[in-house]
Amino acid sequence: MARTPTPTTPNAPKPTAKPARPRDPIAAGERDAAFNRSASFNYFLSDRFEAGVALRGTEVKSIREGKANLKDAYGLLKDGELFLLNAHIGPFSHGNAMNHDALRTRKLLLHKTELRKLAGKAGVKGFTLIPTRLYFRNGRVKCEIALAKGKQEWDKRETERKREGDKEAKAAVARSQRR
Repeated sequence: MARTPTPTTPNAPKPTAKPARPRDPIAAGERDAAFNRSASFNYFLSDRFEAGVALRGTEVKSIREGKANLKDAYGLLKDGELFLLNAHIGPFSHGNAMNHDALRTRKLLLHKTELRKLAGKAGVKGFTLIPTRLYFRNGRVKCEIALAKGKQEWDKRETERKREGDKEAKAAVARSQRR
């Protein structure tokens, strides 16, 4: 018994085998891969720049797993180039002998005009470059780096007082709305 051929239309949608799997929120760019919480407590943050990061493959995979830490990291301008120092990116869990060093110096990629702006502002006494967060944009790892001036102890206490006052005010408003 011969089969009759079924008519096909040229624009008919092709059936998909599996539904699309939801992506990891970090890899999709919906959530930060690493965030430097101590930066805003220890420094006054002014200008922020988005920089690309020159990484190895195992480093990108580790960042996707959430193994990045920016707590003690800082930026350094040297010979017209910007580098990220002391950023800890843990070794990739499925890596081999060619896995990366966790604390290696990584190059930050900025346009020359942005580098000139940073060189002028970071050269002023008391200012430094602090990475505030690592995140993904269009599949690439980006680092937000901020121009920062260190806080004194009394500045930190004042910031804490403001934060506590705001928290108490929000709680009072919430209590009054519940009644």
